[in-house]
Amino acid sequence: MSTLGLIGSGHIGGTLARLAVAAGLDVILSNSRGPETLAGLVAELGPRARAATPAEAAEAGDWVVVSVPLKHYREVPVAPVAHKVVLDTNNYYPGRDGRIPELDARKDTSSGLLQEHLPESKVVKAFNNIFFKHLASLARPTGAPDRTALPIAGDDPEAKASAARLLDLLGYDVVDVGPLAESWRFEPGTPVYGKPYTQGHGDVLDVPAVSADVETVRTALAAAEREV
Repeated sequence: MSTLGLIGSGHIGGTLARLAVAAGLDVILSNSRGPETLAGLVAELGPRARAATPAEAAEAGDWVVVSVPLKHYREVPVAPVAHKVVLDTNNYYPGRDGRIPELDARKDTSSGLLQEHLPESKVVKAFNNIFFKHLASLARPTGAPDRTALPIAGDDPEAKASAARLLDLLGYDVVDVGPLAESWRFEPGTPVYGKPYTQGHGDVLDVPAVSADVETVRTALAAAEREV
């Protein structure tokens, strides 16, 4: 049975853990505060889940999800994720993360920074453009007529194919945006950030989730414009 390792087990990480267990995957949870702080979530998830350190979660995972504030990306352990597919859920929020000059100058993307930190890993941007409650509620079986799509980006085609398999298991179709350099198309402030799953409402916290198929997501991605 495949294992999902989670570095960061907050709103997005915890939601992915629930979806993974429901799909029959084993889950290794971790955070910066220690395994004992995850006892409640582990108990909720049941026998397929356990808590560990970030390095242990990374080592055990067939896929590894990084879901920590961007300002802490350099704390992600490097060696345990070498040659693995690393799914990055992060976004750049200057009010939380401080100013990052290369991102402000549009010289890089947040996932590009993580890829530079993890030179032997295969980073794929995913799960960052949807509110965690909507991520939980929109998952559907393969082939469901109201299945929702999520964008991904990455530099390694095999890694993106592996990430797509994971998303399929968790209940989502995929739109491949291209390399990490194109992941800005689904960062905060773009048309695909939250809005396709909320009927276009800006406040994604207060409206019910709606499904968004591949064509809807692809159209929103194509409408993205990058400030220079």
